[in-house]
Amino acid sequence: MRALTRRQAERRFVVLTSVRWLPAGLTFGMIVLLPLERGLSLAEIGVLMSLQGFVVLALELPTGGLADAIGRRPLLLAGAAIAVASTWVFLMAESFVVFAVALVLQGLFRALDSGPLEAWFVDAALADEPDAELDRPLGRAAAALGTTIALGAAAGGALVAWHPIAGSSALVLPYIVSAAVYALFGVLVALLVREPHRERVSLAFAVRETPLAMRGGLRLLRGSRVLRGLVLVEVFWSIAMIAFESLAPVRLTEQFGSESAAAAVFGPASAVAWGLFAVGSSSVVFVRRRLGPAGAAMLMRLLNGAVVVVMGIAAGPVGLLIGYGLAYLTHGAAGPLHNALLHRQSGPETRAMVLSINSMIAGGAYSLGLLALMPLAQSTSTITAIAAAGAFSMLGVVGYLPALRQQRAAGAD
Repeated sequence: MRALTRRQAERRFVVLTSVRWLPAGLTFGMIVLLPLERGLSLAEIGVLMSLQGFVVLALELPTGGLADAIGRRPLLLAGAAIAVASTWVFLMAESFVVFAVALVLQGLFRALDSGPLEAWFVDAALADEPDAELDRPLGRAAAALGTTIALGAAAGGALVAWHPIAGSSALVLPYIVSAAVYALFGVLVALLVREPHRERVSLAFAVRETPLAMRGGLRLLRGSRVLRGLVLVEVFWSIAMIAFESLAPVRLTEQFGSESAAAAVFGPASAVAWGLFAVGSSSVVFVRRRLGPAGAAMLMRLLNGAVVVVMGIAAGPVGLLIGYGLAYLTHGAAGPLHNALLHRQSGPETRAMVLSINSMIAGGAYSLGLLALMPLAQSTSTITAIAAAGAFSMLGVVGYLPALRQQRAAGAD
């Protein structure tokens, strides 16, 4: 089978990224609003969402090692099937226990899905052009992701406003559409993801090789101060994400008085925010040219934390939504810069594993942050929790210092 060129791989990567993240746009913010509507408290929702993160935390290393050992395609196919199942369970849930089952399945999907697609693309791109710059195509994929989520959020808000299913919640239809899109993603993975030929993999081979791949990734982490710093950034970044992903719709619900009213506004607002995410992702090349990848990543981390603080303390829904949009603008710019730095610290044998380590730390920090911030929001106010999350996240800039030193040393050579 003929290998893909870098441009062919990039086009497929962008298409698959777009379809993969469309369901996230369709249901954006509703992962909090649907359980709220069905009677769960903020503290219970915090526990539920942390369950997903803890499942990811437990499975990231094994699934990352498995992807490096047996290939990226099988994990992507399995993840798509589980995404369909988790969406339907979440849609049907009426109790804490059933919501918990849905979030555990969602965590399994996230663990399977977190690194293989990007690792597949980077391997294919570098196999064709070993010196290819990665932040530009990663930025294009992130821009496509942002645009797709923006369109999905607009469509999700429209579906909520339309509410054609009598006798059910207005939040139900976006989940039905999301399940169908996840199924489509699985079909496209089967058609478009092409890997070098591997011998037929047995269960015994997977069990034997996965721990070896895990040890290789952990050995790389232990030996690289730069990689350890990059992974540390995720601890702080994840706390900011809780503010604009989970607490923003809660704050909007407080301001509008009902979950359905908040969802109807949050859909268009999310569309704009993810459009700004796409703009930020597209602009990374210009920022990198002036500051270098590490310096640009540091600037984005500081700006993102600062606008989250503003989002928390701003008065009224207009101020909240302006801060929300700016948070996504800087979030979009930060992602490709961060991941390009990660990929330069790994190789084909450890690439999915490094992405999984990065995602594992992010998921663990997100889960622990939920257990702290959701009760804080309930006992004090969402304003306090959002502002505290933004201020804390700015400390993550220190994690980029080893990469900055490496960048300056390379520039001096």
